[in-house]
Amino acid sequence: MAIQEYKCPCCAGAIEFNSTVGKMKCPYCDSEFEMDSLKELDDVLANEIVDNMDWNTSAGEDFNDAEANGMSAYSCQSCGAQILTDKTTAASSCPFCGNQIIMMNNLAGALKPDLLIPFKFNKEQAKEALKKHFEGKKLLPSSFKDQNHIDEISGVYVPFWLFNSKASADFRYKGIKEKRWSDDDYDYIEKSYYSVIRRGGLEFANVPCDASQKMDDALMDSLEPYDYSQAVDFQTAYLAGYLADKYDVTAEDSTERANNRIRRSTEIEFRKTVTGYDSVETQNKNINLENGTTRYAQLPMWILNTTWNNEKYVFGMNGQTGKFVGNLPMDKGKFWKYFAIIGLIGAAIGGLGSFFLLDSGMGAVIGIAVVIGLLAGFIGTLSMRSELKSVRIADAAQNFIKQGSFKLNDSRDIYMYRKVERRAKPKPQQDSQS
Repeated sequence: MAIQEYKCPCCAGAIEFNSTVGKMKCPYCDSEFEMDSLKELDDVLANEIVDNMDWNTSAGEDFNDAEANGMSAYSCQSCGAQILTDKTTAASSCPFCGNQIIMMNNLAGALKPDLLIPFKFNKEQAKEALKKHFEGKKLLPSSFKDQNHIDEISGVYVPFWLFNSKASADFRYKGIKEKRWSDDDYDYIEKSYYSVIRRGGLEFANVPCDASQKMDDALMDSLEPYDYSQAVDFQTAYLAGYLADKYDVTAEDSTERANNRIRRSTEIEFRKTVTGYDSVETQNKNINLENGTTRYAQLPMWILNTTWNNEKYVFGMNGQTGKFVGNLPMDKGKFWKYFAIIGLIGAAIGGLGSFFLLDSGMGAVIGIAVVIGLLAGFIGTLSMRSELKSVRIADAAQNFIKQGSFKLNDSRDIYMYRKVERRAKPKPQQDSQS
């Protein structure tokens, strides 16, 4: 397999992209190289004839067709080691000598990325971010911080499809306004019905869908958004020092997911314009997507795999913004402990409030205190538990609406009719005379 390596012209050491200085840097002699100076080197190395270091041996069994079709082999030009990778791995490092390499055969015939966002955060910063991720989580098991061990940490360029589209939409809602009053015998509810019409459009830019089957969609979505204004033209030199995958999910296979996110955000934005009603119901919607285009991008990400109590936990950090996500375990004992504490505090406040403000009897006070205590306990502990879950699939694309693109061409609230409901008040029971 043809591989591409970057050697330091000063000391012949393997150079890699340094996220701190934004340049290629030699870790041995600290020489730095501008990315532009390596553009011509890409063409030279890509066409260079290399020695064939593969060995022919009859020992062992051959891979079957299914196994062989999913794997590739390369020989390290620095130490001669032969390494197996899957066919979507585009960049890696030799585990024996640490030389940073790019598998050109795995890139050959594949679509060249339109853009790439370089790493801004390094491995040590990713480790520190993991520690900070544990802070403030009251329901996290105490032993998790000390006994949770990092098994692997990798800087990965993940392939993404970026979708651009314009959405035009036509919505019709039923809006209801309510007015309430009472007399001695009845409670009245007056409902005024409106037909609410909204027509217009908005634009979306760079709605991302990861293009790697290996990557968990929820983890990828949770690391959004990236700042695409800092993207650069793709150069293989940026891959040196990191892992990189090429896509194995096509843009066509990703369109349904992108469309669903765009449609959902369109619904949300139009619904925001319907205000002043006590209840709103969508009666008809028509969303058309047009002028759709896609771009292929490589986005930076740190993946951390850890183990605790024989269970695997995966965390991710956005390599550009530093956003860190990853689900954490919950200590059930702590859950019920905080439930009891919050519940008792809520019950005490609710009981005192009902006693002084409502002038209720002792039985009523106790009942109100119990209800408020249970509600406070559940709300408080559920909020704490939600802090442990930061990985969620994205069903919308609010972060990717072009600023100022949302426009309404038709906005009408048409009064339809009025309806009054009357309910008899319960009659007070009179004491029976013995």
